[in-house]
Amino acid sequence: MSIPSPCINVCRMHPSSGYCEGCYRSIPEITEWSRASDARKQAILGEVASRRAAADPLEANLHDECVRD
Repeated sequence: MSIPSPCINVCRMHPSSGYCEGCYRSIPEITEWSRASDARKQAILGEVASRRAAADPLEANLHDECVRD
């Protein structure tokens, strides 16, 4: 089984979290991805999902349009 990368080509590291603003992976996770086993990729994706869910709502929707009152 081939698990696709969560990369969305928004490659900026957030200064305070150290995670990519596009895919929520750390630099070690990004560099490990191509040689990681499917089990490790699934683990990384689980961590990414947790990070995304815990992120500030505005940061989690960086790719959506801004909504102003």
